[in-house]
Amino acid sequence: MEDYVYILDYLPKGRGDLPPYKRRPVVYGIGENQFTLLELIPKRDATFNIGERIYVGKDPEKRKKIEKIKGRVNYEDLTTTAHGEMPYIILDIVHNTEERFIKFFNEAPAISTRFHVLELLPGLGKKMMHEILEERKKKPFTSFKEMQERIDFLRSPDKLIAKRIELELMDPNQKYRLFTRPPISKHR
Repeated sequence: MEDYVYILDYLPKGRGDLPPYKRRPVVYGIGENQFTLLELIPKRDATFNIGERIYVGKDPEKRKKIEKIKGRVNYEDLTTTAHGEMPYIILDIVHNTEERFIKFFNEAPAISTRFHVLELLPGLGKKMMHEILEERKKKPFTSFKEMQERIDFLRSPDKLIAKRIELELMDPNQKYRLFTRPPISKHR
C-alpha cells in the first residue's frame, strides 16, 4: 500500500476513450514507495497539478483530495500525458528519497558469481560496477554527489536508478524487479 503518490495526469472530464455516460473524473498517480501505478477517484472540486505529492493512505482525515483508490493499473493503461511525465516524476521521487537509493548502492548484492545487481542499471557496465564495489568497501556512500566525486566517469547515478524504475514499469516481463511491484495480471 502506498501512502503518498505523485500525480502523473488529471482528467477532470474523464477519459475521452470512454462513452460519455461512463466518464468520471480520474487521476493517475505513481506511488512513492513501490512505484505502484494507481487510478484514483478525486473528491468533488479537488484540483491537481502534475507532479504534486498527495496523501492516499488509510487515514481519512489526511486524505484531502482523493475519494478512493480505484485500483492499480499497468503502464499501458496510462494516458499519453502520464507516459510523458513519468520520467521526470520518477527522478523527483529518487531525489526526494535519495537516502533509500544510496543505501541500494551501498548494499546491492551479487546475483551470481558472474552477475551483480548493479549491472541491472542501464548504462552501468562491469568496469563501473567494480569501481562502485571497491569504493563502497573503503567507505559507504552518503549522496549521489559524493558518488560522482569518488568514482571517475560516473555521471548521474540518480538517473541510472530512475531509468531502471521506468524500464521495470514499462516492461511487464522484467525478470528482476529491484524497485517496483510486478504488474497486475489482466487474466482475472
